[in-house]
Amino acid sequence: MKKSALVPGLCSMLLLLWSCGDGSHNHSTHHESLATETGHEGEDPHDHEAAHGDEERHGNEEGHRPAHSDEIIISPEKAEAIGIMTETVQPAPFAGVIRTGGQILPAQGDERTVAATSDGIISFTGTWAEGARVGKGEPIFSILSGNIQDGDRIGRARVAYETAKAEYERASGLVGSKIIPMKEFLTIKENYENARMSYEALKPNADGTGASVEAPFEGFIKSIFVKDGDFVTLGTPLASVTQNRRLVLKADLSQRHYGMLHEITSANFSTQYSDKAVSISSLGGRLLSVGKGSADSSYYIPVTFEFDNRGSIVPGSFAQVWLLTSGKKNAISVPVSALTEEQGAYFVYLKLDESCYRKQEVRPGESNGARTEILSGLKPGDEVVTEGAYNVKLASASNVIPAHTHNH
Repeated sequence: MKKSALVPGLCSMLLLLWSCGDGSHNHSTHHESLATETGHEGEDPHDHEAAHGDEERHGNEEGHRPAHSDEIIISPEKAEAIGIMTETVQPAPFAGVIRTGGQILPAQGDERTVAATSDGIISFTGTWAEGARVGKGEPIFSILSGNIQDGDRIGRARVAYETAKAEYERASGLVGSKIIPMKEFLTIKENYENARMSYEALKPNADGTGASVEAPFEGFIKSIFVKDGDFVTLGTPLASVTQNRRLVLKADLSQRHYGMLHEITSANFSTQYSDKAVSISSLGGRLLSVGKGSADSSYYIPVTFEFDNRGSIVPGSFAQVWLLTSGKKNAISVPVSALTEEQGAYFVYLKLDESCYRKQEVRPGESNGARTEILSGLKPGDEVVTEGAYNVKLASASNVIPAHTHNH
């Protein structure tokens, strides 16, 4: 009875001792695992955190600063490839501006109309068309009058000329020997000169079958008013020839700006076929006249400029005009191409160093078509992108180019 009671108690004690030993082992193992997860072997976790802090501070000391999100990086090679050009901001005179419209016209004496020298049928001497270049004295038309009702005027003039010439040559040999009196000789000579001038005024063509109409000077055929085979009479306009060397810009000034007439000094203009504004002064131009009043049926006062045509301006075209007046002496301005617009706000791009750019908001003032005054946002010495600003804007918007991190 006693023996059977001792056996269960002994088993319970042995089980308890085994459990305590196994639990102690697991607890030690758990602590070792935590040490491995929180730090390196043989290292205090607090020491490990301190080491990481030192490393971060060391990285910042070496220049690994956070990125500047407003900077745009473009390498010098890429900037050259996409045509980026800059300009240093400097105060300079900036004229006041009156914006209006106008028209480009030929200058006085720079265009001539050629007319028919006799009655007859028009015949083109070549494949002439508007815009064709002609030389001085070059035949453009022939006027054939052999088959018209009034007869061949050139033929009659030629016969009269040849008859008077023969009579004059005969009299010249007789007057020396006093066979005919001097008074009669002078009459014969006068008849000859009149016949010669009448014949030459008709400008006969090479074969004498018609009158030749020639270009009055070297230039271009602006307009042709007749067709091959048309019948014309004496004085009928046939074509207009222009030299296009000098042109006139006639600007229309509203009457509400009449008080500023005396302040107008020059002008810029652009045409529908060119967005670039051109300065009158850069074309050797000058202010020709300022109207003192408007026409009866017009609300505008004419302001006229004359300038050289460098070959790219078409007479007769309409133009947008910026009349320039006396303005500020020390204003900050940038080329029109430097400005970009986003939702009503205007920006330029500043070049900070060889490869770094930044977008800068500005407040624009008046524009003369070529440059725009900047009222705020820029200061002297700033380097502004004047060509290629749109490409810089695309680079900024697309995030193709990473931010400037100064990493080495």
